[in-house]
Amino acid sequence: MNTKREFWQRNVVAVVGMLIFSAGINLFIVPANLYNGGVLGISQVIRTVLVRYFHLASGTTDIAGIINMLLNIPLFVLAYVFVGKKFFFRTLVCVVSQTLFLSLIPAIPIVRDSLTASIIGGIFGGTGIGIALQSGGSSGGLDIVGMIFTKRFKGFSVGKVSLSVNAVIYIVCAVLFGLPTAVYSIIYSAVSMLMTDRAHTQNINTEVVIFTKKKPLKIIDYIVNEYHRDATWWEAKGGYTEENTYMVIVVLSKYECAHLKRELKEVDEHAFVIVKDGMSVVGKYEKHLQG
Repeated sequence: MNTKREFWQRNVVAVVGMLIFSAGINLFIVPANLYNGGVLGISQVIRTVLVRYFHLASGTTDIAGIINMLLNIPLFVLAYVFVGKKFFFRTLVCVVSQTLFLSLIPAIPIVRDSLTASIIGGIFGGTGIGIALQSGGSSGGLDIVGMIFTKRFKGFSVGKVSLSVNAVIYIVCAVLFGLPTAVYSIIYSAVSMLMTDRAHTQNINTEVVIFTKKKPLKIIDYIVNEYHRDATWWEAKGGYTEENTYMVIVVLSKYECAHLKRELKEVDEHAFVIVKDGMSVVGKYEKHLQG
């Protein structure tokens, strides 16, 4: 029952992430004539070329979302093969809901300044993508490629992979639509990348040090069985009380750390926990991306 509830909760969170992302695109980026990166950016460029140079009007519906859906189909296969079935299904949910939101949310300009639009749009867009990734899905496109690279290679993140590939897209934008359009689109992409990596807590390593007066084996067993991580522990002595205590140290993702802190209350409600974000790990350390 809990598994089914969690399944639907994750899907709802993924759809909410796509709503936030789509709102950022249609309320800030599209009215400012700016362009997203990745497959959606390619779709927007194709839409603009069709409308501007071939005079194919899209009516009240932004066909960029529909083009994006079509271009994502081969990437769904990669998601299914290399990442997992759950990720594939939730990504499908994300892209379908994204297509729906991009088609229904009117492109109404809220701000007139392109710089402001690029920054606010980046905050909305990156946060939405990060939420979708944290729920176990993605907005498709380069997010799928980024997840594959993040899972297989150290030092990669979803945002960095997307930003690297987007450089080519924005060169095309500069040639077709002018340098200012490309510059403001790059600013949007950079802000979006930062927000994605901040919201995607599975991509942030944390060092967790746990102080407990109980035998640490129960905590160790929980970490090993629940997160498939190894942990180190040793006996220490309190400087003030001079009582025997135990220290447990482990490196987890920020997402796993948040879950551990909640569950630790059931194991030892008096445990003292120190968390340090942004750890650089050298050696065998597998990133666990939730699917």
